[in-house]
Amino acid sequence: MATDTALACDLQRVLDAEGRKLPDAELPDLSPERMLQLYRAMVLMRALDHRMLGLQRMGRIGFFGSALGQEASVIGSGAALEPDDWVLPALRENGIMLLRGFPLDKYFAHMFGNALDVMKGRMQPMHFSGREVNQVSWSSCIANQLPQAVGVAYAMKLKGHKKVAMGFIGDGGTSEPDFANALNFAGVWQVPAVFVIQNNQWAISVPVEKQSASRSLAIKAVAYGMPGVRVDGNDVLAVYREVRKAVDRARAGGGPTLLELVTFRRGGHSSADDPSRYRNEQDAEPWERLDPVARFRAFLEGQGLWDDAQEAALEHEQRSAISAAVKGAEQAPLPGPETLLDDVYAVDPPVLDEQRALLRDELAQQ
Repeated sequence: MATDTALACDLQRVLDAEGRKLPDAELPDLSPERMLQLYRAMVLMRALDHRMLGLQRMGRIGFFGSALGQEASVIGSGAALEPDDWVLPALRENGIMLLRGFPLDKYFAHMFGNALDVMKGRMQPMHFSGREVNQVSWSSCIANQLPQAVGVAYAMKLKGHKKVAMGFIGDGGTSEPDFANALNFAGVWQVPAVFVIQNNQWAISVPVEKQSASRSLAIKAVAYGMPGVRVDGNDVLAVYREVRKAVDRARAGGGPTLLELVTFRRGGHSSADDPSRYRNEQDAEPWERLDPVARFRAFLEGQGLWDDAQEAALEHEQRSAISAAVKGAEQAPLPGPETLLDDVYAVDPPVLDEQRALLRDELAQQ
């Protein structure tokens, strides 16, 4: 348990700003193949951001929330999980489901809200879900995914499952009652949960220093009887290392951990937001020099694992895959009205069968 408040304020790093390993830093236990997989996932996230913004500006999708500049926080956290663990994301963590193997065409289908979407077009864009990758959709009410993560973790503890639930939240969400409720119950029940704050400095238009007087957000963990760890969120190796420690601790029965990943939201809160209206864009310049993708690429190049030719091949490969996925997803039909009553119950009661028959009769008369 974190009893020394200073510990919650120390920033954990592996790489310097140029992507070189810091002299005393401990590298995480990652094979070269796994590091390259994480880099490809980060590059894919950035390519998807670019394509999604283009689709939104053309009116082909309605809404988009960018993760530009936060790729290391997302992929480093998701990589620390095992396939059977559960993810309860906020707005910007959907790169994790792609890292876990969710198909690109279904990913775009969700943005179009058509029949290929696993949720049959019932959720607004950016509310991804996928049972095949153990990801639960968020519902836009700020911070409510954290009590849900506690519930998932508590259920797994009761059943004796050696699984972990990971819940995400932004810096602004730490001022919500659900944040306090979730951490309090998690600490009392010692559930196998990991809470990840993506502190990207902005709660929509409110800077973090105007919504919390804490010296850090990680320090809030002390009040709930769990460790709090503050990490350079633009350093994917540091993120993976520290989140993996928290995941392993939770899986072993050691209880929950709160991690604050310090990063920066390079774009707007969403595609409907213009950050130049409320912040000085010069504030982004130091963070651009800490770009998580460029920083990790520099490290890989320094290790002899990456070069310009591989980068060009990856760019071509991902551009082709994204274009094919968009084309295939956009051509799918809208969900049929007969799906309206699907997924209401695990086993349909007789009354639902009657309603389904009435719906079929009504559709037949149109």
